[in-house]
Amino acid sequence: MSATSLAEILRERGLRLTPQRQLILEAVHELGHATPEQIHHTVRERAAGVNITTVYRTLELLEDLTLVSHTHLSHGSPTYHAAGEDQHVHLVCRNCGSIDEVDPSVMQPVTVQLQQDRGFRVDVGHVSLFGECGDCKETPA
Repeated sequence: MSATSLAEILRERGLRLTPQRQLILEAVHELGHATPEQIHHTVRERAAGVNITTVYRTLELLEDLTLVSHTHLSHGSPTYHAAGEDQHVHLVCRNCGSIDEVDPSVMQPVTVQLQQDRGFRVDVGHVSLFGECGDCKETPA
């Protein structure tokens, strides 16, 4: 997203584009999937004065503006990614911590069954499956 587009979206909400907001959104796009702490580390390389509280507040704002989305990939901090990305299911390796993505259609039998049996609609963008990636599985213990 360009700075001009972000500025327009913020202006519509009565807010202004700050360098911190721009840097944080750029870091989310650059990192793909990242915790607030990882985003903070990336932003501080460019602007040392940005604190972790600013990162958290800005991520909340960017999520309210539907520019980023978050999911929980572990017991720790949420993981953020650009909201413009296609919906996907996260595959999280418990050994190496790698995060992969698969098309949400792999969840279709489960989502259809839950809809039919319970009237429950699954938000596939927040689904994370934990296990062992192919690289770790092939590595002898």
